[in-house]
Amino acid sequence: MKPSEEHGRQHAPTKILLTSISAMVAEKTTFPIDLAKTRLQLHGESRALGSTRPTNAFRVASEIVRREGPLGLYKGLSPAILRHMFYTPIRIVSYEHLRNSLKTDGGSLYLPAKAISGGLSGVVAQLVASPADLVKVRMQADGRSVSQGFQPRYSGCFDALSKITRAEGVGGLWKGVFPNVQRAFFVNMGELACYDHAKRFVISNQISEDNIYAHSLASIMSGLSATALSCPADVIKTRMMNQSEIKEGKIMYRSSYDCLVKTVKVEGLRALWKGFFPTWARLGPWQFVFWVSYEKLRQIAGDCFELSSRRDKDENDESVRNQGREDHTQS
Repeated sequence: MKPSEEHGRQHAPTKILLTSISAMVAEKTTFPIDLAKTRLQLHGESRALGSTRPTNAFRVASEIVRREGPLGLYKGLSPAILRHMFYTPIRIVSYEHLRNSLKTDGGSLYLPAKAISGGLSGVVAQLVASPADLVKVRMQADGRSVSQGFQPRYSGCFDALSKITRAEGVGGLWKGVFPNVQRAFFVNMGELACYDHAKRFVISNQISEDNIYAHSLASIMSGLSATALSCPADVIKTRMMNQSEIKEGKIMYRSSYDCLVKTVKVEGLRALWKGFFPTWARLGPWQFVFWVSYEKLRQIAGDCFELSSRRDKDENDESVRNQGREDHTQS
């Protein structure tokens, strides 16, 4: 086996582990912002049933703390962590594999090719992680119901998976998967491609070296791009995944298109970008924490592999020398 092939095989499982750890750190750091964004996106639904006063992300977060306490900001964290154990490793490793496969003569890909690679990687990852995403949205929405005097639907992550499967079938775990996949395509098209391209631009134009400053600039630009592209699909996805069958099998939205039409009709076109700023406020820090953690862990892992390879080489050289001495003695 060639050294490069062995090195690549060693790094495949390592990348999965490192992306999972980095994603969990980023998710825990920014989860309260994601919760505020989800509650804000669901806020306008009550207009179809009655009146509700306008609100914003800061008011939503303050209301959560007042009614549910500080720990209420982490409602639905466990399925979010579970989701990223699958979603992030698949999309990151898939993107790097597609990008490297499409390169010719060691050159860099054009931005459109990176965008398509990022989008397709996101689609595959979201198809796998959609059940955990569904549980996360349902549990985040539960806190709002509790504050209104209703009993929570689910006591935990696995209770939610069990109840959804019994009430809606196994297919119910993939409810809203179409808008979810749409969102994943746009998010990763903007996030992965823009981060990759922006980071290369910052470093190649000597705006910054490959350090935290370059990572921060790239994450801000990619976060803005991903949010602008994905916010409408995110609103539709959140509302489709939150709804469950009520009496007589009636549901609020029959399809993603029906949800889109009703949302625009009741709340206006701007409702499709509801939660834009908390989404951007989350994507920027999330990407910063994730990419800084991931690249630092990759550096540490690379040093460990280098030390391990050097030790193995020394052991092999010593074995060869010993074998040579034995052969010489026998002769």
